[in-house]
Amino acid sequence: MAAIEITDVAYRYGDHTAVDNLSLTIEQGEFFALLGPNGAGKTTLLNMLMTVTHPSAGRITVMGHDAVNQTDAVRRLLGVVFQDPALDDRLTAAENLQIHAVLYSLPRRERAAAVQQAIEWASLTQAGNKPVRSFSGGMKRRLELARALMHTPRVLLLDEPTIGLDPQGRRHLWERIASLRERGMTVLMTTHNLAEAQMCDRVGIIDRGRMVAVDTPMALIETYGNSPSATLEDVFIALTGNQLFDESATGRDRLVDFAKRGGEHTR
Repeated sequence: MAAIEITDVAYRYGDHTAVDNLSLTIEQGEFFALLGPNGAGKTTLLNMLMTVTHPSAGRITVMGHDAVNQTDAVRRLLGVVFQDPALDDRLTAAENLQIHAVLYSLPRRERAAAVQQAIEWASLTQAGNKPVRSFSGGMKRRLELARALMHTPRVLLLDEPTIGLDPQGRRHLWERIASLRERGMTVLMTTHNLAEAQMCDRVGIIDRGRMVAVDTPMALIETYGNSPSATLEDVFIALTGNQLFDESATGRDRLVDFAKRGGEHTR
């Protein structure tokens, strides 16, 4: 059984087609990078995976559960880290985690231990009772990743997880993502960082709502590179006619909406 199965999916609003007859399979334990220019349909695809919006056509399943008809089950299976910090910076790290534990209905007797475990995993033991507004970008990212894992998801969605981080913050975050890969976590990541995409098992390039190429980074370079020294950036430009630029995030409101719509049913 695949971790994510997307079959002939389309999403339309008005006269615009954001996702157009897109199909993709991501296997369990795979680390998959999704690349695409701004407006290519990446965010719309993530929203459909998260069950925030439903496809106009086609079918999406997560670990065999239908994203339209079994939304509660799908939400239990997903952990999500958004591009911008989706934290309440007026609260402490522990308080942010406690809210997540309540939203996802972790048993009351297990919440304190789950919060402490998440703080330790994020290497924030000395900062657990400090307000998040005092955290660096890297600390916030580690906290968000730890929070996304509190309810033991099977699939992790990362939307531009390292954007805005300094080299040390990137390194610390990648160390934790590497530990998840060793545990067999399935990860789908959107990124504009080609060096990060190069480290993934496979890369999918999306343009104008269509998946134009999917393969390992080296296979993409061998197939679409126009010279012996070609890079993944050359492949991206050749297939889309665009260069990669950072795009805006959706932030805390999407997390709150995601949790409120389905998290209260999680056990």
